Amino acid sequence: MSDQLLTISGLSAGTEDTPILHDINLSIGAGETHVLMGPNGAGKSTLGHVIMGDPVFQVTGGSIMFDGQDVTDKGADKRSLAGIFLSYQAPVEVPGVPLYSFLRTICQMRPELKTTARKFRARVGEIADQLDIDQSFLTRELNVGFSGGEKKKIEMLQLLLLRPKLAILDETDSGLDVDALSIVSKAIEAYRADCDGALLMITHNTRILERLSVDHTHVMVRGNLVADGPASLIDDIDSNGFARFENELAQKGVE
Repeated sequence: MSDQLLTISGLSAGTEDTPILHDINLSIGAGETHVLMGPNGAGKSTLGHVIMGDPVFQVTGGSIMFDGQDVTDKGADKRSLAGIFLSYQAPVEVPGVPLYSFLRTICQMRPELKTTARKFRARVGEIADQLDIDQSFLTRELNVGFSGGEKKKIEMLQLLLLRPKLAILDETDSGLDVDALSIVSKAIEAYRADCDGALLMITHNTRILERLSVDHTHVMVRGNLVADGPASLIDDIDSNGFARFENELAQKGVE
């Protein structure tokens, strides 16, 4: 059995005015691949952001343990340095910050990733080539003017460069064409093979999961984790959707 890397116990959270997550319990072992599925608006992305420490959301109950430390009250920067990575559905543009300078700065903040400028440049170039990213992008402002697919590739570049202990990929397949989806899928495979990190895939689309060896599947409906199962649960959802999970929740009187 894998050592537990992430343990979420009785977690409730939301915005200032709106409860979103209700009594969530979830454990992810080191090196495991977990999939979180559910209909739109179920709270999947919120859970990812709460694990990352996004200040938009407030924890109202429960705890988050990561790598043996209680990070419930830690900021996103501390969680990032501890080894948590979150990709965004819609990566933000950062005018005035060259992509290469951004990558160099975040790696310099991680003692285990510090290296010489020459070795760093070579490593970034190697990953860029692996992801079919034109290296001229490295001198451009972070995500400014990038297409949706290009932004997702840049996030995969960060993933492979930072080698986090836990990667949370939030709807990474959203809006990708076939070619971009193939490259992103290969990047995820490379992360699992080379970094041996744990992975939490948040999605309602099963296409990106086809090449992954999934250990556990979780289903979220209306901010509640309503089912856990093996990889075969993905095929069931692909065939039958989420209606039965929503009906079961309604029968329990959950609004």
